[in-house]
Amino acid sequence: MSSRIILLAHGSSDKRWCETFENLASPTLAAVADSRIAYMELAEPSLDQVVAEGAQAGIESFTVVPLFLAAGRHLRKDVPAMIASMEQQHQVRIELAPPIGENPQLGLAIKDVVMQQLTSGG
Repeated sequence: MSSRIILLAHGSSDKRWCETFENLASPTLAAVADSRIAYMELAEPSLDQVVAEGAQAGIESFTVVPLFLAAGRHLRKDVPAMIASMEQQHQVRIELAPPIGENPQLGLAIKDVVMQQLTSGG
């Protein structure tokens, strides 16, 4: 069964904001075959566009990894409702992973950035 990882960011009409998330996603997109970035709103590609394109290419299963620090209203209500609709519309299975901020490795990465800042004097 073919599967695709989708890194989901909130989205913004500000291109600089989107570029930040595209840069953050870049190592994963390079390392994980056939992975994509998508936006919940205000930017493209939308989550629905990425799922629709994958479904047309024969992908049957998706895992959405939210690039959010915590599960607020969007991840508790909005995104699950969007996913349920897309699963029905495109006849695919979509798993919603926990937000990236819940992973302890992010805390370690933040510590590394802070330590780097402290040692650079700055």
